[in-house]
Amino acid sequence: MTTSRTASSAPGTPRRGSAETWGTRVSEPQVGIVMGSDSDWPVMKAAATALEEFGVAHEADVVSAHRMPEEMLAYGKDAAGRGLRVLIAGAGGAAHLPGMLAAVTPLPVIGVPVPLERLDGLDSLLSIVQMPAGVPVATVAIGNARNAGLLAVRILATADEALRRRMVDFQAELKATAQGKGAAVRGDTGERRVGF
Repeated sequence: MTTSRTASSAPGTPRRGSAETWGTRVSEPQVGIVMGSDSDWPVMKAAATALEEFGVAHEADVVSAHRMPEEMLAYGKDAAGRGLRVLIAGAGGAAHLPGMLAAVTPLPVIGVPVPLERLDGLDSLLSIVQMPAGVPVATVAIGNARNAGLLAVRILATADEALRRRMVDFQAELKATAQGKGAAVRGDTGERRVGF
């Protein structure tokens, strides 16, 4: 399978292959974001946004496990050889995409259960999280593609000190935000109670 593919020209549509994603030039994507349909993109783009916040190069595309199985298997088999280091796969309903990718790649796969009109994504969650022994898929909460992006950053940060420092800074910002919310709830009328 070649690494160059025709990218959709519709604005806001996920793309892959030519190192060009959402109009932003990227070199050597480290994370692949795939989904079963373009209707999953409104959920999955939160993963892309999280990666962009940390400056992590990524690509995105539709790779349906059921409608284009040969391409899906080729994507998973070729991912590591193309330089990808983490895959994020979103799927709804039967949600086989994350598990099938995990079956054919040595890379870590993060599954995002995409909520659909029926069952509110519970079917997707159960399909993704119930993997057989030996074929792990890390699974985030229903519709929480942002956490998938942040988990991919943490995985990459194990071998990237600068990225790890950015994650530590991000966590400090989360703490400061939570502390500010606590102050607002308390109304700054009393001392902060610790250990209760």
